Amino acid sequence: MMEDIKKQQILHVAMGVFKEKGYTSSSMQEIAEACGMAKGSIYKIFPSKEDLFTAVFELCHQGMFEKASQLDSTGKREGLTPKEQLLRKIEFQLQYMLENYFFMVEFKELPIKDNETFQAAWKKKRATLLTWHKNGFLEAYGAVISPYIWDVVAIFRGLLKEYLFYVMQKGLSLTMSELAHFLIERMNAIVADMLHTKPKAILNETNIYFNSLNPISLQTQQLTIHEFLQVISLKISELQKPANLRQELQEVVHILQKELALETPNKTLVNVCLSYLEAVSELKPLARQLTYML
Repeated sequence: MMEDIKKQQILHVAMGVFKEKGYTSSSMQEIAEACGMAKGSIYKIFPSKEDLFTAVFELCHQGMFEKASQLDSTGKREGLTPKEQLLRKIEFQLQYMLENYFFMVEFKELPIKDNETFQAAWKKKRATLLTWHKNGFLEAYGAVISPYIWDVVAIFRGLLKEYLFYVMQKGLSLTMSELAHFLIERMNAIVADMLHTKPKAILNETNIYFNSLNPISLQTQQLTIHEFLQVISLKISELQKPANLRQELQEVVHILQKELALETPNKTLVNVCLSYLEAVSELKPLARQLTYML
């Protein structure tokens, strides 16, 4: 029991130190002094600064998800509509992220990003947040947006991240309630447009989870490349070029399809094929994009 109390004390004090000084500038000695403990006492519970930071990171996000769940329950008791619930969730998330901004960033520039324990916690947080956003939008707009749900989530997350950045830079002087209303109105317009125009969805459940800390599998990457080669093949069939040239280009695409399906493609052969495609002006942008995908 006393151990749990001590652990919680260390976590809450460490959270304040990390917020104030950042990860790199914070030391276990400073945290120990702020806790009124010997440094050795902290190391008995958290063997390293990485372990302590990861635990604080998890505590911060656990607090957000728990409060969000309580907010859901309260909203249902109050009889809020699904869209009113979504607005409240967005306002809450903005406020929480503003108050805990240091723990809500991507950490791509910090050495902690290479720690395996932190990576696992980061992936779990990201997956939980994605699911939370997905469920929130599905509840607000209904199953009719299911085909576009991951595009809706991605657009929202991009808007939220960018506007919150300007708030943190003290470039915006508005309340989180005002910003939440602005964002929900933009999402209403985006969803309405998608349902009206019925575009082809860009994202799905597989590629929405792609990120630098959790690369897609070889099988998924090969599938994506195969689909893109089909796009190139279709483009070739539409070219206003002699039939024999279109046939040669299609054969090049076929070679690429076979070669890139291998676990270890022949780089020289692939580069020759890409150069051949790139020599056709209409295919140059697609060939370069394929190069970036490899």
